[in-house]
Amino acid sequence: MRKLSMDELGRKSVAAFKEAEKNRIVLVLDNIRSMHNVGSVFRSADAFLVEGICLCGYTPQPPHRDIHKTALGATETIDWIHLPTTLEAVQQLKEKGYKVFALEQADGSILLDKFVAQDFFPLAIVLGNEVEGVDAEVLKLCDGCIEIPQFGMKHSLNVSVAAGIVLWEMVRGK
Repeated sequence: MRKLSMDELGRKSVAAFKEAEKNRIVLVLDNIRSMHNVGSVFRSADAFLVEGICLCGYTPQPPHRDIHKTALGATETIDWIHLPTTLEAVQQLKEKGYKVFALEQADGSILLDKFVAQDFFPLAIVLGNEVEGVDAEVLKLCDGCIEIPQFGMKHSLNVSVAAGIVLWEMVRGK
């Protein structure tokens, strides 16, 4: 086995990324505290050709060196906006025809392996605060919840890890 070189990977330039057809997914970050988590979500969004990210509330915004440290340039490829509240982001996305699902453990949530993303495009996924999860008022506006099955003692994942898992599942069957 041989590791591929950077040239062999066929990475897109910023311009080529901007012109590429995107997956009809927007991530909504609901008051995320950690700049490292924000940067990591940008990086995953780039990897899966996501349309954009809504940074809401006190979620940190680029440019910042701690975001750039984990984003590794993805803040240049992924379109993003900041909105004062996650409620505003969800309302605007719904007005644009997006189906909005929170990534949350809730009554009636759909297990990730049972969720058929293609049935809901364009799709927005709300990722909650590292401690509190998705705000209860935001959940009321969502079309549903997606839950990542977990089997250990802990019943939560780091928000950036959860974003990567969900994005892969959303695009893999496409």
